[in-house]
Amino acid sequence: MDSARTHTSPPDDVRFTAPAGRALATEAVHAGRDDLAAQGLHAPPIDLSTTYPSYDSRGEAARIDAFAATGAEPDGPPVYGRLGNPTVARFETALARLEGTEAAVAFASGMAALSAVLLVRGSMGLRHVVAVRPLYGCSDHLLTAGLLGSEVTWTDPAGVADALRPDTGLVLVESPANPTLAEVDLRAVAHACGSVPLLVDNTFATPVLQRPAEHGARLVLHSATKYLGGHGDVLAGVVACDEEFAGRLRQVRFATGGVLHPLAGYLLLRGLSTLPVRVRAASANAADLAGRLAADPRVARVHYPRIGGAMVSFEVHGDPHAVIAGVRLITPAVSLGSVDTLIQHPASISHRIVDADDRRGAGVGDRLLRLSVGLEDVDDLWADLDRALGERAAGAVSPREALSRAD
Repeated sequence: MDSARTHTSPPDDVRFTAPAGRALATEAVHAGRDDLAAQGLHAPPIDLSTTYPSYDSRGEAARIDAFAATGAEPDGPPVYGRLGNPTVARFETALARLEGTEAAVAFASGMAALSAVLLVRGSMGLRHVVAVRPLYGCSDHLLTAGLLGSEVTWTDPAGVADALRPDTGLVLVESPANPTLAEVDLRAVAHACGSVPLLVDNTFATPVLQRPAEHGARLVLHSATKYLGGHGDVLAGVVACDEEFAGRLRQVRFATGGVLHPLAGYLLLRGLSTLPVRVRAASANAADLAGRLAADPRVARVHYPRIGGAMVSFEVHGDPHAVIAGVRLITPAVSLGSVDTLIQHPASISHRIVDADDRRGAGVGDRLLRLSVGLEDVDDLWADLDRALGERAAGAVSPREALSRAD
């Protein structure tokens, strides 16, 4: 939703059902851990090995040949850390279950994950990408600069079908989008794609609020650094997809080396267990703050998605840099999705690398601020924002005072 004076509360009564028939909250706790009790374990183990002993070199050769042919995960014990890791595999299994896909492949960062997708399609001679702005700034730059040999056509959602070419390998959207929180009708876009894979960046929504595969997306991308990890202490990316595409991604990961460290895989698996609780609590805070900001005369416009979520963007009448400099409880920093609240000025940081005209054309104005709302008390967060926004015009009252007078 994009409104100067209204907002939508997050959907707190939705019960997502996982493929196994269990609710999302149950899957978040148990997926990737189903075998632990039989092993006499409660917490998942961390396997830090880079290589694994084997006295059967003929068998190793056969397994490596099989991987080279299909990219399928090798049967039996692990071979080498770049080929796969048991701890990372647990996270991949869990994320696939939450997104409702056959598989997931983890990488060292979200950009490494997107790069692997582009390399897979490019290796098939399908280098053309159709994309909808806004996207995360570095995703935009990767496509626009053609750093991996890709060519991009930018369009709006309604123009996707007309933008397709015989060499189109991918359609890319982000919904809600970074940083304007614009939303896309995923089912309509998936239909417009025809046989071309649709990749949806689901970083902002997470599978708690949206599962793109259920709407026709073949690929679901996450910067796992954000909500999946949830504590600002792990850098990672992941693509949830069907097993065929996962095999190709594993081959690219093996060849290029963009592997996820086992400790990061462990932290991500741990983060998933609290993902539904964190997202819903932070979303409630965000909806509250969106309402207060929308009623504040110092704020020109508030962007908060209909789907809900913990991200709020807003445009101020005054100097946005003064707001960044004025916060004390809220942390002025890039990234998002942590338990603490972060604020940043997209035109200066996350989207600085995007051409200024393209940036503004996508709605990323110079007065736009992006707020990643955490789990602090919402009144404390508002007090910090209220102070950072500066003095009100003479005679103006705060939203809380207005409500008090109405009572």
